[in-house]
Amino acid sequence: MVLSSCTTLGLDYFRPTIPLPETYGEVALSPLKEIPTQWWTLYQDPTLNMLVEKAYKSNTDIKSAVARIEEADAQMREVGAYLLPSVDLGGSGQRNRVTEGGVFPAFGDNPRNSFDLSLRSSIELDFWGKLTRTKESVRASYLSTVYAKETVELTIESLVVSSYLQIRSIDSQINGIAKNLIVAEDSLVLAKSREQGGIVSMLDVRQSELVRDDLLIQRQEFKRQRRLAEHVLIILTLEEVIVAEGDLMHLPLPPMPPVGLPSALLERRPDVMQAEQGLIAANANIGSAKAALYPSISLTGNYGGESLELSDVLKKASRVWSYGLSLDLPIFNAGRLNAKVDQASAKQKQALQAYIGTVEKAFREVNDALVNLRQYKAIETIAASKKATTQSMLTIAQNRYKAGYSGYLDVLNAQRSHIQASQSFVQNRQNTLDASVDLFKALGGGWQTKVPAKKGEPAAINS
Repeated sequence: MVLSSCTTLGLDYFRPTIPLPETYGEVALSPLKEIPTQWWTLYQDPTLNMLVEKAYKSNTDIKSAVARIEEADAQMREVGAYLLPSVDLGGSGQRNRVTEGGVFPAFGDNPRNSFDLSLRSSIELDFWGKLTRTKESVRASYLSTVYAKETVELTIESLVVSSYLQIRSIDSQINGIAKNLIVAEDSLVLAKSREQGGIVSMLDVRQSELVRDDLLIQRQEFKRQRRLAEHVLIILTLEEVIVAEGDLMHLPLPPMPPVGLPSALLERRPDVMQAEQGLIAANANIGSAKAALYPSISLTGNYGGESLELSDVLKKASRVWSYGLSLDLPIFNAGRLNAKVDQASAKQKQALQAYIGTVEKAFREVNDALVNLRQYKAIETIAASKKATTQSMLTIAQNRYKAGYSGYLDVLNAQRSHIQASQSFVQNRQNTLDASVDLFKALGGGWQTKVPAKKGEPAAINS
């Protein structure tokens, strides 16, 4: 009768309804059925794959996240133990003497020995669900640390890929400068030849030298930026990293990942799942706080032996036992327990808003990445056309200058336009690839829920 009246205080968790559009603003078909777990391999670069693996093994943020999971797991096991009886073995042996000058004379031997040995057991009856809610909260906190680790890994993956793409972009810029330096040197030789022949003034030579020196300065600046980008990889992998020279143009643009429905973000992004587990924990803490307002009831038992001789402790005649029920009822605490309920409720509201904010941020990031990817692709196409146009302009200007039909200023303008167009094309290519990285990250990478909810547990809070 008593056990059947047990109840679990507080509300069970139900996933809050967040109004999300049915589709994204940018819709694109994907040849992929799902995002591969190792999504960065779609860039088809062995060096990049190696760097990501090194970051997995060495990154301190990932190692810290693993340690937090271990801590949360230990806390979960500790709380689970409170739902089971505790059993302790205790014993003592002592020799004492009582006064013989008291009101009552001492009986028997004086001094004398006494020994006892007993098994003690106790269990708190979870009448109000305090332990159940605490376990629910701690399990959610554990899952939150698991999802936090997945979030850290996704962030590290994205940082490694982005840093590597930056290095490859710089390599392409340096390669472009090398080609433009050949053109600049040829123009300088031509200007000197024409100046020596009295056809043009020394101004043409100096202007040609200026273009060459500008390119040399840009090359040194790109080399500086490249080394700084390698420093980022050193921090991420905790290893000395010297990336061999390459070319961004050799990296393919990965196929468009499957976007899916906005509602799918609730279970495909680890940061969203982490925020939801925080909400589940906060919701359970309200029940724990409310249960503290009610009596705490425990069963206790003791079984063992007591005797004057150690050899008699385990004999039947020395046997002692007891069992009973203890109750702890809060009477007056100046509103302290009610204040804890209010605190738990306020924290649940904060967790709810944090969850909603995380979902909204995830939706915005996917939309932004889709827009950026589509627009950068379009810009890259235009930039490629512009690069080809300026190359043609430069060729025409050089031929006209050699034939004496135009001045060196036309060559300079065409040369500068071509340099800018070449660098702009490389930058736009990097922007396109970076946008693809952002989209993979916004969609949760290849992450899938790895810690499914236990059967019978609430899956979803209406507040």
